[in-house]
Amino acid sequence: QVQLVESGGGLVQAGGSLRLSCAASGNIISINAMAWYRQAPGKQRELVAVIRRSERANYVDTVKGRFTISRDYAKNTVYLHMNNLKPEGTALYYCNAEIRTDSTSGFLNYWGQGTQVTASS
Repeated sequence: QVQLVESGGGLVQAGGSLRLSCAASGNIISINAMAWYRQAPGKQRELVAVIRRSERANYVDTVKGRFTISRDYAKNTVYLHMNNLKPEGTALYYCNAEIRTDSTSGFLNYWGQGTQVTASS
C-alpha cells in the first residue's frame, strides 16, 4: 500500500504565501515524477507544477514566477512554495506521484486526498 499525505493548506490574504508538503509512504521502490494539481469548484482539475527525477520542473503559465516545486528524495516528499497567492488560485490542491512498488512492474499513479488553499481578496 502507498499513501500520499498532503499538508500546509490554509487561508491567506491575497499576496500571501503558503508551502504545501506531500509525503509518500508505503512499499516504495522508486518514484518518478511528482506533481501538484488543483481543482476549483465547478472547474476541471489542472496540473500546476511537475518535477521529474532529472530535477526538470514545469509550471502552468498562471503560476510561473510565483510558485516553486521541489522534492526531497530521502524523505519521498514534494513541496510547493506558493508566493503572491491570488484569489483565483483558491482550490483544492492534490499531490500526484508516479510510484513503482514492485521490481517487475511499471510506475503507477497515486493521489493524495487534497488540501484546501484559499486566498481571500
